[in-house]
Amino acid sequence: MQLRLPWACPIVSGKAPGHCHRAVVLGAGPVGLLGAMAFVAADFDTYVYSRKPAPCAKSRVAETIGATYISAETHSLEQLAREIGNIDLVYEAAGASSISFELIKPLGTNGIFIFTGVSGRKAPIEVDTDLVMRNLVLKNQVLFGTVNAGLDAYEAAVRDLSLFMGRWPEAVRSLMTGRYAVTAYRDVLLENPGGIKNVMTFD
Repeated sequence: MQLRLPWACPIVSGKAPGHCHRAVVLGAGPVGLLGAMAFVAADFDTYVYSRKPAPCAKSRVAETIGATYISAETHSLEQLAREIGNIDLVYEAAGASSISFELIKPLGTNGIFIFTGVSGRKAPIEVDTDLVMRNLVLKNQVLFGTVNAGLDAYEAAVRDLSLFMGRWPEAVRSLMTGRYAVTAYRDVLLENPGGIKNVMTFD
């Protein structure tokens, strides 16, 4: 979408040379961290914004792949935007509408905002719709959501995972924090073992 603009940062072999694009990933779960890997691989200057303070399993993965991890406990969204500057792309993987619509405000000119999370049914939030609409038009922005994928997307995912495994094998493996027997479901569902992604296995 950005490449249609004649003044856009040139992409060479799928990469933006010299970190001329900045991406912010909201959320540091598996979807967020895999998204961050894709942006780092495409040579975006990538920032991962998540609640948990560093150091933690999520910050270690982000730092291993060359992204900058920023915690919501140390930086507000306003501070994040000031520190980064013009934000070219936001990849939302937190499922939190309040911070998502707050980060739409500083989205840069020709910026793209991608929703992947599904927020729970909570109390309504206030949104400055005039500002959002004005920025969408005057800053030539794009907002869209994505959930379903076709065969070509699965094939691209396999290629991406192969690339990630070649560059950051330990980071990819560490996305699966723990494997539990199905009989230990209480530990996973009720005790909150932490980490990034815990799975139950059937022997």
